[in-house]
Amino acid sequence: MKGCPLTQNSYFEPLQQSAARFEESHLTQLFLKYPNRFHQLSFRLEELLVDFSKQRLDSSIVAQLQDLAIAAGLPEAIQTLFSETKINQSEGRAAMHWALRTPEQKLLTMGINQTIARGIHQALEKMYALVEKIHQGQYRGATGEVITDVVNIGVGGSDLGPLMASYALSDFKVATEKPLRIHFVSTMDGSQLSELLHRLRPETTLFIISSKSFGTIDTLKNAETVRHWLDRHLGLSEAVLHNHFIGVSTNVPAMTKWGIAPDRQLLLWDWVGGRYSLWSCIGLPIALTIGVTEFKNFLAGAHLIDEHFQQAALAENLPALLALIGIWNSNFLDIQTHAVLPYDGRLKYFASYLQQLEMESNGKDITRESSRVDYTTCPIIWGEVGPNAQHAFYQLLHQGTQAVSADFIAPIHRYSDAQFTYSESAEALLEQHDLALANCFAQSRLLAFGNDALQEDATELPLYKQYQGNQPSTTLLIERLTPKTLGMLIALYEHKVFVQSVIWEINPFDQWGVEKGKEIANQLIPMIKGNQESLNMVDSSTRGLIQSLTTARNNQ
Repeated sequence: MKGCPLTQNSYFEPLQQSAARFEESHLTQLFLKYPNRFHQLSFRLEELLVDFSKQRLDSSIVAQLQDLAIAAGLPEAIQTLFSETKINQSEGRAAMHWALRTPEQKLLTMGINQTIARGIHQALEKMYALVEKIHQGQYRGATGEVITDVVNIGVGGSDLGPLMASYALSDFKVATEKPLRIHFVSTMDGSQLSELLHRLRPETTLFIISSKSFGTIDTLKNAETVRHWLDRHLGLSEAVLHNHFIGVSTNVPAMTKWGIAPDRQLLLWDWVGGRYSLWSCIGLPIALTIGVTEFKNFLAGAHLIDEHFQQAALAENLPALLALIGIWNSNFLDIQTHAVLPYDGRLKYFASYLQQLEMESNGKDITRESSRVDYTTCPIIWGEVGPNAQHAFYQLLHQGTQAVSADFIAPIHRYSDAQFTYSESAEALLEQHDLALANCFAQSRLLAFGNDALQEDATELPLYKQYQGNQPSTTLLIERLTPKTLGMLIALYEHKVFVQSVIWEINPFDQWGVEKGKEIANQLIPMIKGNQESLNMVDSSTRGLIQSLTTARNNQ
């Protein structure tokens, strides 16, 4: 895939000139100059509405950004992504997470290898069969009791995606033969597991070990601890291993060696990055939460965005526009931090999920051609559920010294049909949802317009009651938060990441910075355990910390 570095692109200079002009422009002035901004800069795709009108730009900037994308080879790059091309150059792999949510027949018509196409759907069908068996109370532990608790052991993409989606879709929790509880364990220090094991019964607990490589030390240490726990209570027989562990990985030999039975192994592929893997069998906790039918709707929502991304013109291509406007903010308006602000408590983990998706993908300073960039790449992604955030960090957004961009996310409807009606509480819950929407719209309005959003004359107010505004934001509204619309949202951000990587000419599908930290940790473990001979190999600070740790332990 051929790209064009940002500062060498012939369309870079016009955007710089426009940015100089927009540094002096306020959103209030832009709305006065272009009163139809909402109609010009908002777009709808089925249940999704995306409003860019509160961004500090106009249609001419959008056109210039599209020219930049074309010059960087974005249309060709999109075609390359949706193929078996080894677009992940540093690891020599394709990036085919989109194939996980593509119908098998569609994959074949795209020319995807039949073995890959069939393998994807065989793996999903095997997962679906396990889900149905668990839901129907037919999956039993070694003592014959029905499984009532499932613990997902993973980290990174094997935890953040399933945790986020399972929590977000909790309203769609499927009815099961016996109540089924899903738990998540990720921390290597054992704190989550320690608290959880006190509440679980080994006879009725199933563990999912999710690790792409089946070599991640965080995950395997937690898995070893639960194996010891089961051994202590039930004895580590073949039946215990068979009935209490499911593995999800690319590494069949490692799963087998660990003790996971072949019929309890769910497969991944090396062309699926961890942070892009929740569409695969890594999504087993999601399917266990919402059931097979709704999990298929989840995949269908993402596939809808895939098709839109491939087919829509850049002028109305939602992932491309989201990405290009992010580049405008970061590279031209010098806004280096981006807040994700959902106004729905079910999206509690969405910002954390996007932190990994965006910063692990695009938080790099090396181009595909192995040279250092001379421009900004990924901004810092952070956020929180909006109503909570209003009482935490919105003070900085409104009156601080940092330029911040934001995405506001909210469902239009909730508590308004049979599924979400809660008898006498329904009316009160509807009022609460309206209150959340009012706050969502009010906060984006105040961020944009500052004093001009106030009903009173701001010139009469003391400075500490005034607001400068001009903080840009995008608002994403979905009709309802459903498996389909959540799938749409996630795929929208996945493709946003890809578009930005094309413009920045970096590889969004590797994560060598993550891998090196793990390697260094493995080097330090013997020193922490008391091997003093190798202490001189490390810096004085790390050496001092390890020596302090050793002294404290010896003095216990």
